[in-house]
Amino acid sequence: MIEPAELPTELPDGARVADVAAREVSDAELAAAESTVRHGIGARITELLRFGMVGGLAFVIDAGLFNLLVFGPGEVLGTKQGTAKAISVTLATIFAWIGNRYWTFSEHKTQERGRELLGFVLVNVGGMAISVLCLWFGIHVLDQDSQLAQNIWANVIGLGLGTVFRYLMYRKFIFTGASSAAA
Repeated sequence: MIEPAELPTELPDGARVADVAAREVSDAELAAAESTVRHGIGARITELLRFGMVGGLAFVIDAGLFNLLVFGPGEVLGTKQGTAKAISVTLATIFAWIGNRYWTFSEHKTQERGRELLGFVLVNVGGMAISVLCLWFGIHVLDQDSQLAQNIWANVIGLGLGTVFRYLMYRKFIFTGASSAAA
């Protein structure tokens, strides 16, 4: 247990702890702090909703094209589920790039489009790998190869895990420009 005599009495900037602790916060300062927190939470919720909407539409493109290629007329890629998934994810990624860059993360897009696009593609390759690995696991390890099972492994489990991965990577590494609100 720390004894009161062992606690610091001075802060790194030279201010005394007792003086800082005794200072009262004005109503205006408190209101400004609350507004900042509310704006930050509101902005994050808006961002998540936009990300979800772009992702939802990308999901329709991804799942729809996957099913068309594997189970549609002529079963164009009927036994090549991994290839079908790679194609569907690629087209959904192009849509997601446009939606996320110019709408979801528009305040954080960078001026370095080439770096941003390359990073976006690499993150999406990671997300696609997660989805394809989940599909492979379901088919080849668990021997679940019905249409329903393939859709669950690729478009529910794989896409769900890939979505979490993508959002975290976009926020941390891809859309890193300064917010226009901060400028």
